[in-house]
Amino acid sequence: MSSSSHLKPPQEAWEFMLPGPASRSNFGCSDCSTTGLLAYGAGSSIAVVDIRSSQLVSVLPMPPPSSSSLSPFVTSLRWAPHPLRPFPTSDPSLSHLRLAVGDRQGRIALCDLRHRQLLLWFDSSSAGIQDLCWVLSAPSSFLLASLSGPSLLSFWDPSSGRCLWKYDASPEYLSCLRRDPFDSRHLCALGLRGFLLSAKVLGDRLDDDVLLSEHQIPAAHSDSFLELQKLEREAAASPGAPALAAFPTLFVRFAFSPQWRHILFVTFPRELVVFDLQYGTALSSMGFPRGCPKFMDVVPDLDHDLIYCVHIDGKLSIWKRKEGEQVHMLCTMEELMPSIGTTVPSPTVLTVVACQSESALQNIAKLYSDTSYTSSAVMYATPDVPSELQPLSEMYLISISDDGKIWSWLLTVEGTRHCQKILSHFNMTADVSKVTVPEMHIKPMNSAAHRPNLDTINESDPVDGTCNHPSNATTRLEMSFKINLVGQLQLLSSTVTTLAVPSPSLTATLARGGNCPAVAVPLVALGTQSGTVDVVDVSANAVAASFSVHNGIVRGLRWLGNSRLVSFSYVQVNDKGGGYTNKLVVTCLRSGRNRTFRVLQKPERVPIRALRASSSGRYLLILFRDAPIEVWAMTKSPIMLRSLALPFTVLEWTLPYAPRPIQKLPSRSSSFFSRSTSSVSTIPVSPPKTSTDSKAMGSEGSSDDISESFAFALVNGALGVFEVHGRRIRDFRPKWPSSSFVSSDGLVTAMAYRLPHVVMGDRSGNIRWWDVTTGLSSSFNTHREGIRRIKFSPVVPGDQSRGRIAVLFYDNTFSIFDLDTQDPLANALLHPQFPGALVLELDWLPLRTDKVEPLLLCIAGADSSFRLIEVDFDDIKFSFGSRSQAVKERFRPMPLCTPILLPTAHALALRMILQLGVKPSWFNTSGTAADMFPHQIPDSPPTFAGDLRSYMIESALPPVGDPVVSELLLKVLQPYQREGCILDSERARLYAAVVNSGCAARLAFAAAIFGESSEALFWLQLPQALYHLRNKSAKRGSHRSTVSASEQELGDISTPKKMTSLSGKVKSDTKSYGVLKLMAFKQEELWGSANERIPWHENLNGEEAIQKRVHELVSVGNLEAAVTLLLSTPPEGSHFYPNALRAIALSSAVSRSLHELAVKVVAANMVRTDKSLSGTHLLCAVGRYQEACSQLQDAGCWTDAATLAATHLQGSDYARVLQRWANHVLYTEHNIWRALILYVAAGALHEALGALRDAQQPDTAAMFVLACHEIYADIISKTGNSEASSMPSIGEKHFVLPGINSEHEDVIAVNEYFGEYQRKLVHICMDATPILE
Repeated sequence: MSSSSHLKPPQEAWEFMLPGPASRSNFGCSDCSTTGLLAYGAGSSIAVVDIRSSQLVSVLPMPPPSSSSLSPFVTSLRWAPHPLRPFPTSDPSLSHLRLAVGDRQGRIALCDLRHRQLLLWFDSSSAGIQDLCWVLSAPSSFLLASLSGPSLLSFWDPSSGRCLWKYDASPEYLSCLRRDPFDSRHLCALGLRGFLLSAKVLGDRLDDDVLLSEHQIPAAHSDSFLELQKLEREAAASPGAPALAAFPTLFVRFAFSPQWRHILFVTFPRELVVFDLQYGTALSSMGFPRGCPKFMDVVPDLDHDLIYCVHIDGKLSIWKRKEGEQVHMLCTMEELMPSIGTTVPSPTVLTVVACQSESALQNIAKLYSDTSYTSSAVMYATPDVPSELQPLSEMYLISISDDGKIWSWLLTVEGTRHCQKILSHFNMTADVSKVTVPEMHIKPMNSAAHRPNLDTINESDPVDGTCNHPSNATTRLEMSFKINLVGQLQLLSSTVTTLAVPSPSLTATLARGGNCPAVAVPLVALGTQSGTVDVVDVSANAVAASFSVHNGIVRGLRWLGNSRLVSFSYVQVNDKGGGYTNKLVVTCLRSGRNRTFRVLQKPERVPIRALRASSSGRYLLILFRDAPIEVWAMTKSPIMLRSLALPFTVLEWTLPYAPRPIQKLPSRSSSFFSRSTSSVSTIPVSPPKTSTDSKAMGSEGSSDDISESFAFALVNGALGVFEVHGRRIRDFRPKWPSSSFVSSDGLVTAMAYRLPHVVMGDRSGNIRWWDVTTGLSSSFNTHREGIRRIKFSPVVPGDQSRGRIAVLFYDNTFSIFDLDTQDPLANALLHPQFPGALVLELDWLPLRTDKVEPLLLCIAGADSSFRLIEVDFDDIKFSFGSRSQAVKERFRPMPLCTPILLPTAHALALRMILQLGVKPSWFNTSGTAADMFPHQIPDSPPTFAGDLRSYMIESALPPVGDPVVSELLLKVLQPYQREGCILDSERARLYAAVVNSGCAARLAFAAAIFGESSEALFWLQLPQALYHLRNKSAKRGSHRSTVSASEQELGDISTPKKMTSLSGKVKSDTKSYGVLKLMAFKQEELWGSANERIPWHENLNGEEAIQKRVHELVSVGNLEAAVTLLLSTPPEGSHFYPNALRAIALSSAVSRSLHELAVKVVAANMVRTDKSLSGTHLLCAVGRYQEACSQLQDAGCWTDAATLAATHLQGSDYARVLQRWANHVLYTEHNIWRALILYVAAGALHEALGALRDAQQPDTAAMFVLACHEIYADIISKTGNSEASSMPSIGEKHFVLPGINSEHEDVIAVNEYFGEYQRKLVHICMDATPILE
């Protein structure tokens, strides 16, 4: 009966693939998404890793170009910054898990991790891709920017793959691209010589809407440029290569500061430069001591003024900013490559990536939780940290080395001002680096006009600036830095050279008294070029162990049973005598010990060619090049039995016995099976006596009673079978085939032997098979190149064929034939196409236990990858749209708790459940998670599991949407809950701590879990915005009177303080969370941030710099310093007269009416002619701050206008500035979350709801109304004034919103729209199938 074989589609086969190690040829490309998924280039593949659990998620190989059979190296990749869309769709082009990939040949592709497929190829050039970056062009619309070749910057349309805009910066060598965290429309490109190109996308028409500016960053050390000139002369042969291809050891990188706008951190090989993009000048330059390695990359801390610099030797240097300056000091250096347990030479660190997904969760824990949020890997026994020691920063760093390892590090910075007591404690800690940082303070300003008149700032509240520090105060801050390895993922350590699978054999257990085959272990051994042997657990698709066995290339590898490996390598001796040093090693997987055998004192004349181990692991054949083979008995101490001096070309041991199929009907074809059974009706069903002696079947059988046979071919084409019985080797005496069976046109190059059949392949592509018991034979030609390997597929009871073979050709392609068919060539699976799948070695993995299970084929690829391919043999044709039932479930050592990987509908359901609030006991299941993490959530009593609605928290908030939806969504999520793959123990514990802290806390947590960092910051700042709005209203009512004590407790909470929970407890904290500066809106924050920047520019003396410095001083109200700076202008300067006029206007005290009229006229004229906006300064001189802010906003100086308003305006005047700023942020910068917080601070909730409606986010709009109601009602209820009594209580189920009635049409529309969205989501979730790994 004929059968057809079918391979799984490529996107399904990628599930069972291990990539090779990353290398310098990958340019260190890596990117960590905000959801905690690390993607990096590994050869010609993209590996995706979950960094929290250190597990491989998926591997996406890049297909080769049409002009080549090998795929080029992946050199750049970037996650697309698309959020989880509220309306799920099956269209892959709208997936939120898209990844842009560029390779060495200049190709750019858009990949979808959700569907594991390549969506689009861009019309790119042949130059290699250096870097990629996404840039915002319209609301929710991004363009892809690329650096190709040495100097070409291009913008691409990701929907069509068409190039929209190009800019050639030659003769510069552009090194990297980075996007501005403050403005997603803005990016910069840096060259190796310090050339900086700034580009801002202003619209969709890129021909006219790209604003370019060029800068030159000076480097104080000229060694870098001298080295570059030398390398340029050497690289002249490849003029079109990217920078890292032409100069692989020269790194020039930069990063935007996440805390200070316009500030860039630039690393040259021997210098760290802080560059101010607004001033176009370097603020400081820092070198390092002699002997320190060169810089490779720079990573800024997200929350604190710390910089982490990666060095080319794998060290990490930590730099801290001096207070009041943009000067950084070297604090300490740490090792990212431990010296213990690594090979010599030590592996190379290729890249270091900061994990941004943990920053938002840490901020939530600091603001809402009493417990700290850390990874479970660092929850080990450590000395108690004293209360004086304050944790300043926790940073997760991921390093990738070229030995296939991904290292997860937790860098903790702690500090205290009471250093003497702490020193005594840390002197006993060996892994702590300490440095004393002198704190420098700016002398306080004396004039009252130098700071804003802010009634809402308490004297005890810290202001994020330097002006409030006491004068002449110098303290010493003791800081300690700890770096802990919290996770590691071991993948393939080097390029794979050979492959071996264990063979379950009956004889492997006979000596121990057994009569059943040995257990088939799901392990595959891989030999590598570095001399290591990696053992892969195919059930987990992970490297289970890695052994450093040889100093050179592992050239051969075989299993000895199920627990031992034998491998060999050789080294050519270059001395006078010459020859080869052969090394043979037996590795025990259980103990990890390596034992050499056959150790010779002198080099041998020829090297070892191959190893062949019997299926029982008792015998080993050692093949030499042009020399006799040796037969060894692999006992505890291996013994050589004898040598055979015959000209062997190939030889193979017999495989374990295969059970015969039961034929229901006589075969009408001359097949492999029919030939072997046509005249052998007397052959018993049990294994032949020649393979295993009958005496061995008893429990008293000795090891000498076991015999095994091997088949061979000689140079002259002759065939034979020998049997090894104990120490004796004898002729098997097979039934010879006819004389025509021996081919004269090609040597036998490959062989497979399973009693009673021998299959051979020659260098002409012929396949012949022979029955050693009957002498029957047959052959056919594959019409391909020479055959290198032939492997029999495993057979289980019920199989209809024993003649399935995999054939590897010399052109590194393979085919699968079934010899039990009338025409094996017609029914073969020829040239299976997998991306870049040139095959070096292959073999079948004998894990099948039932005939319905697919066959498993192991492949070692030429791209250094390992793949496991499922092959189905069916009687009916296979449809690629369907997937057969999985036989072996994917095993993971711990659940993969990454909600973003759930099906889109189920991910949206989980987000809604987290937003509405689910009891922590829901995460405590009786399945996998509870067994792995017992007692993970404290103080959470079990809940009755009958009614799923009982898992939802009780809330007194007004209802929104359909209340039945939550129960249906919980039912949809039950499969994930049972498997424990929703939240890990740390995140579940954090959610338990914040679930009762209000809507804003839950919404921020849900946003952070799904990678929406901007949305999480918005929810964190929403209570502060409502407090600010309430303070403004209270101040208008009391005519700037002193606010009551209760309002001070609620309203005067600055950003560095803990949030006020709904229970009324206030937790004070003096730490500053720098990432929240992205959402700054309060007057003291804006003013303090602007005032902090002033000392950075004191030493800048150019005319343009003076104009900008004056502008800064006027914005913060320091008119005295501005006048002094204006009067210092020399008479010959081009700005002398405008500066003198402004100085007179600012310092004059004439009659107000005439002076005001004159100044307004002069200001109007100066605004039309002077680009320095001098007219706004004149308006400030006469107190016309509202008009000055309007002029600044008209000129595009939005931050300056907000700073000026924060200094001088109050109430509705300040709100108008904020609202206009919010309109600009929403409609021009397309940053909806930043615009929403400004709308709320300005009291424009109607505009905020309109923005959410236009963005088509019904769930966010409903949660926004709930959060505003909860926070504002809590504020009103605690004021104790007449306004509180007039408001409806929370129990009345009416919304209490500032400035909007609960019956407003927008509020009603939000509720109805959200209910409709819930019902649609439930239907989609019910139709979606849960995906469990």
